[in-house]
Amino acid sequence: MHTPMTVSSSILFNLPLIRFRSLSLLSSSRLPLSSLRSISISPRKFRAFSTMTTTDAKDAGMDDVQRRLMFEDECILVDETDRVVGFDTKYNCHLMENIEAENLLHRAFSVFLFNSNYELLLQQRSKAKVTFPLVWTNTCCSHPLHRDSELIEENALGVRNAAQRKLLDELGIVAEDVPVEEFTPLGRMLYKAPSDGKWGEHELDYLLFIVRDVKVQPNPDEVAEIKYVSREELKELVKKADAGEEGLKLSPWFRLVVDNFLMKWWDHVEKGTLDEAIDMKTIHKL
Repeated sequence: MHTPMTVSSSILFNLPLIRFRSLSLLSSSRLPLSSLRSISISPRKFRAFSTMTTTDAKDAGMDDVQRRLMFEDECILVDETDRVVGFDTKYNCHLMENIEAENLLHRAFSVFLFNSNYELLLQQRSKAKVTFPLVWTNTCCSHPLHRDSELIEENALGVRNAAQRKLLDELGIVAEDVPVEEFTPLGRMLYKAPSDGKWGEHELDYLLFIVRDVKVQPNPDEVAEIKYVSREELKELVKKADAGEEGLKLSPWFRLVVDNFLMKWWDHVEKGTLDEAIDMKTIHKL
């Protein structure tokens, strides 16, 4: 699917290091050796590492933090049944040309954190974010990475470990305030959403709920603003977004959850019966 590339001598010099890094990651992961073909060096993977040293002029608008995350973070590639098939950089996984041409699908999670008044914590994504900057969304949305602790499939432990890590990174919420055993995975959904002409999302998204009172210290590289909302306040927010008032926009994944699941799950939050809402067998294709 890839067009031939002209490879410079400097890139060829770095090739053994790239291959070694990929193989070492494989040996430390839970993927069987039979999966080697699915994560071997490809032109797509190779281009991602070479871009780290010669950034494309089209990406010059990225700040240093976002550039580092895009090129160093490695997302978990899955098929539509959520079976791990490999890994790739966050950069490659969010390029619409790869999503459309190769059907790249990666594992993700969305956290919905409620306080003891059953208000939902929302964040407005930072202006520096590469995909969906300045949109309002649920508490935290990100990806488990291709590392042992975040590949654990039993009881979605890997995803819950990743959620705890990103709540600290994005919102300054310390691990002690959000123990991994307190996250309740309620379901999974598969969706695709373009952000602009270049970037987009194609995710198999784990929906994690947690009820905790926490101290929040947002990271400005990730988050522009936060607010807690009641159920009625969220409905008003959705109306404003639909009407285009105040330039307010909601992330596509958050809107899918609002339209399909959130209000009935909010009932379970208030009643303390979240376990009754769990359905981790179904993958909702939205």
